[in-house]
Amino acid sequence: MQDIAAYVARRAAEVRAASGSLAVLPAEVKDRALRAMADALVDDTSGIEAANGKDLASGRERGLSDALLDRLALDAPRIAKMADALREIAALPDPVGEISHMTRRPGGFLVGRMRVPIGVIGIVYESRPNVTADAAALCIKSGNGVVLKGGSEAIHSNTAIARILDRAGQAAGLPPHCVALLETTDREAVTHMLRQTESIDLIIPRGGEGLVRMVTETSRIPVIKHDKGMCHTYVDRAADPAMAVDIAFNAKVQRPGVCNALETLLVHREVAGKVLPALNERLKAAGVTVHACPESAGLMPGSVPVREADWDTEWLSLDLSVKVVDSFEDAKAHIDRHGSHHTEVIVTGDYATAMRFVREVDAASVQVNASSRLHDGGVFGLGAEIGISTSRIHARGAMGLAELTCQKFVVLGDGQLRE
Repeated sequence: MQDIAAYVARRAAEVRAASGSLAVLPAEVKDRALRAMADALVDDTSGIEAANGKDLASGRERGLSDALLDRLALDAPRIAKMADALREIAALPDPVGEISHMTRRPGGFLVGRMRVPIGVIGIVYESRPNVTADAAALCIKSGNGVVLKGGSEAIHSNTAIARILDRAGQAAGLPPHCVALLETTDREAVTHMLRQTESIDLIIPRGGEGLVRMVTETSRIPVIKHDKGMCHTYVDRAADPAMAVDIAFNAKVQRPGVCNALETLLVHREVAGKVLPALNERLKAAGVTVHACPESAGLMPGSVPVREADWDTEWLSLDLSVKVVDSFEDAKAHIDRHGSHHTEVIVTGDYATAMRFVREVDAASVQVNASSRLHDGGVFGLGAEIGISTSRIHARGAMGLAELTCQKFVVLGDGQLRE
């Protein structure tokens, strides 16, 4: 391959050149292309499986864990699900061109705001090859060109998927080069990608804490990211104990390896005796290791002593830190000190306390009497998401199609002048 810096710059420039045409494509053309891309993935299932087999064989040689190999693996059902995701995105309303807040000013002219594509999105991600299709589809639907850089462990799978999408998309009317996968395992490709300030408008990292930190510290391009998912559930003194047990169990066990899973449970002392023993039985049956404070340890037989570092540990596993607290203020202070501003939950039957939690707790999603696992673009009605942002500028929380656009002012006049 040619010099990696030149290669990355060329691919990014090609996407920039294509992005202008993509930005003004009618919704029906984009939707037709997405459906054609979905069909093409299914039609070439055997080719994707063959490419994925190379990645799996390489991953086993490199000693990847069973969990990572599972994230990497593609088979016919998973490919069909990937295609279905593209069809679902095609069916979503197109945000591009939407005009809102149109108001008439005293001079008689109208002022409103129109949603437009951001331009070119760069996405850096790990492991899951389905992200190649999901990210490409979300960017195309929102009128953005996209530069993709997946992990080296999925290079064959990502390349096969991206080439299928490119062929099918162009045949259905998309401009050439609106989707570009950097087909290289050279680690320097990411660094060069993060320097393409003339071609790429926004970077979105999707992966572990280390990847997000590296991208944030290296990029010369604005980054929308999420920090680690240190999600808490606080069981208030006015909580329904049965509801609290159900919510905490679901938030921890339903899918423990994701960023919106519960990592620390805080329980008010007045209800600890009603909540923790019942929860402990269900957690033990599910294979969860409880890291308990001294007081909760007495209510949760079989737990292990919590360490100070555990309060800042994103377990991403069947582990849970538990602490008994004295008050709402005590719980909030713990969240302020150890939280990552991702998803925070209160379980309570007291309206005033619930509203205080909503107002005072700083997170991308604050939830009352609902599992943290609900913080998801699809669940929230966005249809699909590019990720969850804990940034405070432009987008926060689950990011759907609207969050891949920005707004420009539109002024409609009939000769008005500034006096």
